[in-house]
Amino acid sequence: MKLTQIGMIYQLTFFPRIFPVNVYIVEEKTSLTLIDAGIPINLKGILRTADKIGKPIERIVLTHAHSDHIGSLQTLKQALPNAKVYISKRENPILLGDLSLNPNEPQAPIKGGVPKKSIMSADVLLEDGDAIESLTSIYAPGHTPGMMAFLDRRSNSLIVGDAFQLRGGIAVAGKLVPTFPFPSLSTWSKELAIQSAEKLLQYEPTLLATGHGTMLKNPVDAMKKAIQDAKIAINK
Repeated sequence: MKLTQIGMIYQLTFFPRIFPVNVYIVEEKTSLTLIDAGIPINLKGILRTADKIGKPIERIVLTHAHSDHIGSLQTLKQALPNAKVYISKRENPILLGDLSLNPNEPQAPIKGGVPKKSIMSADVLLEDGDAIESLTSIYAPGHTPGMMAFLDRRSNSLIVGDAFQLRGGIAVAGKLVPTFPFPSLSTWSKELAIQSAEKLLQYEPTLLATGHGTMLKNPVDAMKKAIQDAKIAINK
């Protein structure tokens, strides 16, 4: 595991050279918020890092319900029974194994490693703009129907799950990166992913943190370029 800290955000990267999976710990005054739960074997690294910081994980916040973001969720909940699990109201049915679509959504199959049966229901169902300590939730569908990003209001840092990727170069979800194609292959709606990327760009973040790849400081220009590249690719 590789640990990188920028301000109050800790990036935990598992298998950095092969298939990098990131989870994030956001430090608050007296507690910690975990963003995403990685894969099952990430449990010990997450708990070890929290012990090193010296504060309890009180919140487990999920960007979306793909298997590389919820893999250790059940064992984390067992280890941290008082921690509350947060996910978007739209994504919670996917966490419960329900892959049906709403009438107003693109009628395309949800892709990627989604649960085949119920994992658990979250304790808190998030809407766009909800506050979780220092974080603000931002609805950003596309990669999945209920994808959410989270803005740390103290530093204007943006943790986006797979709305963007940084492994193999910056790209919007759905834009194929040949050296790391998995986020693209698991994207449900490329059109919505681009719209969400444009929405996230409006926050003009100072830091971009994704599910795959090294954190990027001052990412605005790179995000603009990635959005333009995604638009060109989808129109070919």
